Amino acid sequence: MPPPMKQCEYSQITTQSSSPMESPKKKKIPRRKWEVFPGRNKFHCDGRIMMARQTGVFYLTLVLIVVTSGLFFAFDCPFLAVTITPVIPAIAGVLFFFVMGTLLRTSFSDPGVLPRATQDEAADLERQIDIANGSGGGYRPPPRTKEVIINGQTVKLKYCFTCKIFRPPRASHCSLCDNCVERFDHHCPWVGNCVGKRNYRFFYMFILSLSFLTVFIFAFVITHIILRSQKTGFLNALKDSPASVLEAVVCFFSVWSILGLSGFHTYLISSNQTTNEDIKGSWSNKRSKDNYNPYSYGNIFTNCCAALCGPLPPSLIDRRGTIQSDTPQSVAAPNGITTYGATQSQSNMAAATPLLQSESSPTNEEPPLPGKMTISSPCATLTLGQPTPPPSTSNLATETILTDTMPLKEACEGHHFLTPEEAPSPPGMLTPGTPLTHSHTMHVLNAVTQDSMHEDSVRGLVKLSSV
Repeated sequence: MPPPMKQCEYSQITTQSSSPMESPKKKKIPRRKWEVFPGRNKFHCDGRIMMARQTGVFYLTLVLIVVTSGLFFAFDCPFLAVTITPVIPAIAGVLFFFVMGTLLRTSFSDPGVLPRATQDEAADLERQIDIANGSGGGYRPPPRTKEVIINGQTVKLKYCFTCKIFRPPRASHCSLCDNCVERFDHHCPWVGNCVGKRNYRFFYMFILSLSFLTVFIFAFVITHIILRSQKTGFLNALKDSPASVLEAVVCFFSVWSILGLSGFHTYLISSNQTTNEDIKGSWSNKRSKDNYNPYSYGNIFTNCCAALCGPLPPSLIDRRGTIQSDTPQSVAAPNGITTYGATQSQSNMAAATPLLQSESSPTNEEPPLPGKMTISSPCATLTLGQPTPPPSTSNLATETILTDTMPLKEACEGHHFLTPEEAPSPPGMLTPGTPLTHSHTMHVLNAVTQDSMHEDSVRGLVKLSSV
């Protein structure tokens, strides 16, 4: 009597191979542009804050303003609010918050950095320079300047070998930040950033409001000391409020430089110049000379409105934009195989769907094709507990099911009834010891074909039982 039939569980084989030996597309990880920014800058809050790398003097500025104002609010304002008027602390508070707001806005913003040329743009520019110089003769260095006419005045555009661009008018390369800045004014260590087209108005409002705050604190500190000295004497007044002495000393030595800086930039705004242009003597303040300022509107009020009230240009570097990296990432699969360039979903699918791989059959010397399964071991040698096909029949048409073909039509003809041993096995039921080699035919069966085969086998069993 033949041994009882055993059900062999086998892994689901899909038509799309997930072998880790294949090379799928490279995985690209998006990165922010500020992470690969070529200039010498520091970024914070995911690229929202942009500063220079040398920020030590900026923190000194911050400490001086906060400490001096804090001492004034703690030791002078209570006495002045009771003795004179409570409006004094309110005005000081408004000035303090305005100073801090403009300082942080100047320090944390993009001053107008010009993006560097890409490799294609730099190669195209060099090709244009070579064409302009001519192809004959020996090597000719590229010209460093170009000339453009602005309001009847010839302006030279210098070539930046670091950024690979011709700088637009009024732009200059900052040696500390290593960037070309549009309408470059100067690099200010007190604010920890360059001062250019996009933050010059905030810088001017910062130094102007700081001048008012310094003069305000210094004047009312002296008033506080005088009022106390009238009651208790000068020495006793100094002993009663030592913080007022410290505030007076700090304000006295800083007010002159702050007032001078505010006056100088007021002159620059009224004539529509920058600090860089004024130091180099690029333009003359007299319109009759040949090197007159082509950017001036000829009116102080118009120049001030253009510098302080004009539209704020957008940032050109897009520091929070994303870029795609071309470097393939190595992904370690759970089975210990490292796949380069494979995505996480493909690695998980390769681990969740083990393949029926074994050594090739000795009778078949044909090398296996990529993505083709080599099945030569008997079904009885398969271990149990492997994942079985899902119970859903909606995707049975896409699965490749292995089965042995039986001559059903010849069995039905001639009234030859099948024995239980000769009855075909349902899908997923194979006879123990039957080898699965390449001699067996692979069929793609749908649900209708499976039902017909099952009905034929049941019909044969019913006829056999009736006999």
